[in-house]
Amino acid sequence: MDTLRKDLSLSAVIAGFIAVIISYAGPLIIVFQAAKQAHLPNDVVSSWIWAISIGSGITGLFLSWRLRVPVITAWSTPGAALLVSMLPGVTLPQAIGAYVVASVIIAVVGLSGAFDKLMSRLPKAIAAAMLAGILFRFGAELFTSIQLQPALVLAMIASYLIFKRFSPRYAILSVLIVGCAVSAFFGELNSSSITIAVAQPVFIAPEWSWHAIINIGLPLALVTLTGQYVPGMAVLRTAGYSTPARSIISVTAIGSVLMAPFGSHGLNLAAITAAICTGREAHEDRDKRYIAGIACGVFYILMGIFGATLASVFSALPKELIASLAGLALFGAISAGLTGAMADEKQREAALITFLVTASGMSFLGLAAAFWGLIFGLVAHFVLTWTRQSQTAAIAGGSRP
Repeated sequence: MDTLRKDLSLSAVIAGFIAVIISYAGPLIIVFQAAKQAHLPNDVVSSWIWAISIGSGITGLFLSWRLRVPVITAWSTPGAALLVSMLPGVTLPQAIGAYVVASVIIAVVGLSGAFDKLMSRLPKAIAAAMLAGILFRFGAELFTSIQLQPALVLAMIASYLIFKRFSPRYAILSVLIVGCAVSAFFGELNSSSITIAVAQPVFIAPEWSWHAIINIGLPLALVTLTGQYVPGMAVLRTAGYSTPARSIISVTAIGSVLMAPFGSHGLNLAAITAAICTGREAHEDRDKRYIAGIACGVFYILMGIFGATLASVFSALPKELIASLAGLALFGAISAGLTGAMADEKQREAALITFLVTASGMSFLGLAAAFWGLIFGLVAHFVLTWTRQSQTAAIAGGSRP
């Protein structure tokens, strides 16, 4: 405690607070969209928010304190995006079972130390393309919402562009504020449904379904590992922290298993919000920035306690506002996915196939688009790579005397 008091700084605490606000103003929107698509009752949504908030808070606080590194944990944004199309097709207990399986897979990868080896074997372009394909519909729905609520959506887009130009850190927060203001002006807010209440966790016993495990569990584990842990570790490395991934992945995965029966779809290392707490804005001294991670964890826990209030607030918002905010919040992730998919010319065709199959939303043999996108992409990568390697070997052999 003496060390904490000495290292405590207002800038680090503020950095942790901003990271939490941006998490709730951006990635949490995807959770509400998935919940609306699945027609989940408010008490279940409240429990879901409680689970991901408390889980993120405890794991981030513990890791930051233990490792003396600003470790920011959060819920899986691409995982929540995957659930938007998948939850309506399975029961909630089956989805919970798939969450547990995904978390166990990630825990095994973390405890075994196989994360780096696994990532080196999976073509990065295909992983990036699958992530971009999952998120594509959110970007598209932003613009299809214009025909339903033109004033609202256009005002949100304008706000995003202006703040992205002059103050990128607050772009999504500004979009939420402008969206709420415009909705209130046109009488679109259902303020009567807003209640102030403490969240009550709802225990949901998992059910085991191969359909749910293959369509939700496996893609959820893959997109969390590639779409969250890879960029999250890159943020830490860029900031000068050489902390091994094993302890971070293991703790968050175990936390995910424990929180899954209460609705949590997965806890993981954050990337976008982590950059706020690992930079010089948090503290000039790199060794004292871990306070931002601890502060972030505390604020997550406080917000999670009032998960029922958050659920009622977001249920009062127009669905076009939520869809637009989700699309704008995911611009960066979609851009990163497409950039990673098309960066390597040798993997470009396989990545394109992965993206198109995943974005199509197809379903075949009871298996969803994300699964088939990965399969088609890997097959295309193998065939194209094998063909090119064979031709290269044949040319090299023919040129020998």
